[in-house]
Amino acid sequence: MADIETRHDEEHQRYVAVLDGEPIGELLYRNTEEGRVFTHAEIDVAHEHHGYGTQMVRASLDDTRGAGIRPLAQCPMVRNFLAEHPDYARPLTR
Repeated sequence: MADIETRHDEEHQRYVAVLDGEPIGELLYRNTEEGRVFTHAEIDVAHEHHGYGTQMVRASLDDTRGAGIRPLAQCPMVRNFLAEHPDYARPLTR
């Protein structure tokens, strides 16, 4: 499995998964007073089941937590990741 690059597109409130220079998925969010609510994740069908969704979610949560923002999940992909990795449910303290 190749590694993807996850880019934060703050203007459109999303993270974009990029493989070999091409976008293959996105993770949408909205910021609230409680934290960053992840609302929808999608990986292109041709790239499913290769772990790219997990890489995208992990990088997005790392970025969110690094900014001191609490991650919140509406999206099943993020909800499942947080259930398996409960430490990711908290922002990093500075």
